[in-house]
Amino acid sequence: MIKKIISGGQTGADQAALDAAIAWQISHGGWIPKGRLTEAGRLPNKYKLDEMPTDSYPARTEQNVIDSDGTLIISHGPLTGGSNFTKNQAVKHKRPYLHIDLNETDVFKAALAIHDWITGYSIKTLNVAGSKASKDKYIYQATMHLLTTVFHMQLIEDSMPDPYKAIPFMPKTVEEAVDILVLRMPLRVKAHIARMEEHELTSTHPSLEGYFRNTFGLWSGNDALLKDCRMRLGEDDIHEDNASTLIIRELWQRLRKTHSLKLVK
Repeated sequence: MIKKIISGGQTGADQAALDAAIAWQISHGGWIPKGRLTEAGRLPNKYKLDEMPTDSYPARTEQNVIDSDGTLIISHGPLTGGSNFTKNQAVKHKRPYLHIDLNETDVFKAALAIHDWITGYSIKTLNVAGSKASKDKYIYQATMHLLTTVFHMQLIEDSMPDPYKAIPFMPKTVEEAVDILVLRMPLRVKAHIARMEEHELTSTHPSLEGYFRNTFGLWSGNDALLKDCRMRLGEDDIHEDNASTLIIRELWQRLRKTHSLKLVK
């Protein structure tokens, strides 16, 4: 799981990354030009960024690249201006970087690419950059949505027990598979899944897919469980991925009943 999010504090992608970190209770920071400069004025003090000794935006950009394990750049379209400068600084300092063009890929595929990149480079401090609000009025919400999906994936994957650890029995039905998941999942993951909206469930699939493959035998001959999945869906044949999706949905529906937090007014 990412331990810290940093950015330059600019409107748009920068501030979306900081707000996502705050919402997920992830440490945040980074460098900002002297005077806490942004295109909209002074950056609010709720953002825990350090001021550079200069009001230079390029100097701030370079320092954030240096202080991170990798830089994620988010845009709608090709990189220009400050975003392109950020990429060049990553190249200059031989730091990993990933550019996500949301005009070229959907959010789920982009989140999966980011998740794999973060894992592959063991990134703990992530620098997030991208378009500013005056150049792209949609970039803030797009960045929030994208990072939230990434955080969903990472939380579940990092918190699940060892998939190779022996289970009490090999499940023959979807209900038995859900029983095992509920028994083995940490409380924080169960509560997290229970709070998810239905459209967010796709972000859990990559994190649980390997678990199902190695623990439940979906990819290695658990015909009884696949048969139960086919019967539930009313289909003569079923792909293992569709079986995984069915189990995830059944898990979510059960946890919504048992682990959703009730608001006290």
